[in-house]
Amino acid sequence: MDQFWSAPPVTRTLSALTFIQSALVYAGFLNGYYIVFQRHLLIKLLPEVWRLVTPFMVTRPKLFLFLDVYFMYTYGSSLETGSPRLSGPGDFFVYTMFVALIIMLTAGCLLGSVTFTSALILAFIYTFSQENRGRKTTFFVVQIPVEYLPWAVLAVTLVMAGWPAVLSDGMGIVAAHLYDFLTCIYPAFGGGQNYLMTPAFIRRFFSAFTPRAGYRAYGTAFQPVNQTATSHSDGWTSSFQGPWSRRGPGRRLGAN
Repeated sequence: MDQFWSAPPVTRTLSALTFIQSALVYAGFLNGYYIVFQRHLLIKLLPEVWRLVTPFMVTRPKLFLFLDVYFMYTYGSSLETGSPRLSGPGDFFVYTMFVALIIMLTAGCLLGSVTFTSALILAFIYTFSQENRGRKTTFFVVQIPVEYLPWAVLAVTLVMAGWPAVLSDGMGIVAAHLYDFLTCIYPAFGGGQNYLMTPAFIRRFFSAFTPRAGYRAYGTAFQPVNQTATSHSDGWTSSFQGPWSRRGPGRRLGAN
């Protein structure tokens, strides 16, 4: 439990709620109809507003319940604690809310998808891969640059689930890239302004839940050299390994 509570707040909450809700659905205690995205039920007289959140917290059944939650936790915590742009108090929360909104508008409203968990995880993977450009990872038996990983995942999705799943999950990449464009690419190269800055009140709120210094989240997908990781290959997942956390020896400020 100490390890759970020391985890970054947004990732641990999202992962825990995803596991609980999915377990209730697959155990038969909760009817899945009441948690999936239904646009017409959001615009009626008494809107079912919980459907804005619950479609992001339902996994696939059986073993995938654990694996999807694990990948959500792995990549989410890596971004929330290790990303140079998202590790500030509340930054990852704003990022998650933005990509979730874009996924809902595209995969939900345009494509008619009813669950968005895989798309959200793929958004995490895309952002993670972009922030680790230049590294290598092994996808099945082929070594590829880590920035190609989201596209390799979509290729597996095409084989396993077909084009509708590719289009739906691919909206996670669209959402994550749009966030990168608005917060980094356009302000840096287009002379525009970043309007997605984390509000001060959100920073103040999350500053009380910032994990202790030195916490690092490590996942099976990317390990130090000579370590292997395994994941699943239904829909978007795969088996891959790679060095993503090489760091030099630490030095104290002022030391020779």
